[in-house]
Amino acid sequence: MASDILNTKIIEDIRNLLILSRQNLAQTVNSAMVQTYWNIGRIIVEDEQAGEQRAGYGKKQLEFISDKLTIEFGKGFDTRNLRNMRKFYTIFPNWNAVSTKLSWTHYRTLFRIEKDEVRQWYMQESIANNWSARALDRQISSLYYERLISSKEKIPVENEAKEKTKELQLTPKDVLRDPYIFDFLNLPSQSLLESDIEQALIDNLQKFLLELGRGFAFVSRQKRLSVEEQDFYIDLVFYNFKLKCFLLIDLKLGKLTHQDVGQMDTYVRIYDKFEKSEDDNPTIGLILCSEKSQAVAKYSVLNDSKQLFSSKYLPYLPSEEELKQELLRERSILLEDLK
Repeated sequence: MASDILNTKIIEDIRNLLILSRQNLAQTVNSAMVQTYWNIGRIIVEDEQAGEQRAGYGKKQLEFISDKLTIEFGKGFDTRNLRNMRKFYTIFPNWNAVSTKLSWTHYRTLFRIEKDEVRQWYMQESIANNWSARALDRQISSLYYERLISSKEKIPVENEAKEKTKELQLTPKDVLRDPYIFDFLNLPSQSLLESDIEQALIDNLQKFLLELGRGFAFVSRQKRLSVEEQDFYIDLVFYNFKLKCFLLIDLKLGKLTHQDVGQMDTYVRIYDKFEKSEDDNPTIGLILCSEKSQAVAKYSVLNDSKQLFSSKYLPYLPSEEELKQELLRERSILLEDLK
């Protein structure tokens, strides 16, 4: 019996060592690859600049380099990849600005972004949240940055990732956004219940946390609050470690109503009194609805409360143009309310 326990411990220790070794090896390989590709891009750019007087230099030279490298080193050095390496150096001419915490696939995804400040934001978010390349691609495709800043009061807003001190000044409006995209649920458009959406979000919790944003952790589903012999049930409860507060989410099909707002206001008040700790900040209530009501948002407690919010959720990822139109519509409403 004792020998079995000892053998189990030995195997576990070796297993952990091998896992750590593989992780370190993968990180080393990734760092070497990123630095090598950056240097290849540097050599190409410097050579092009030196030979800029030669007609048709770029295309012919890249084809020549590609042919020679492919013969000796195999795949991975076609002209398209060489152009990416050249672009890598062009975008990041200072090696100190490159993070080896991101893979080559991350950087190829970041190349799609034209604005430097937006690219830097996604880069920092990828590092801070340990996004995979696929997660980064999805966030860019769903206009994560644009949706985030459209949810803020001040327009234009400062880049969230530029100053670490800004995290100390975050407000709920800096974290919550509108709309949320639930394309990862693959839900039918008809015969849908709120409980179906709730179950699908739980089944896809990791992707839901990614969509919610930075600093969220799942706490509870159908959280029961008992007050004066009456029970209330909150669909979903999360905690945000940046804001240091709980987030209560109520899912609604159809248009937002005053009753929905009143119900969430009750949830938040009860949760603040009986559930949150003294060192927690005030609880946030978010009503996720399939259709918003401008009148309810403007002439209810939502308009004045710093802790109650409503956001629209979309069951599929719209086209980039559709998302831009949605953001413009929400921004015009926001500007109108600020007048």
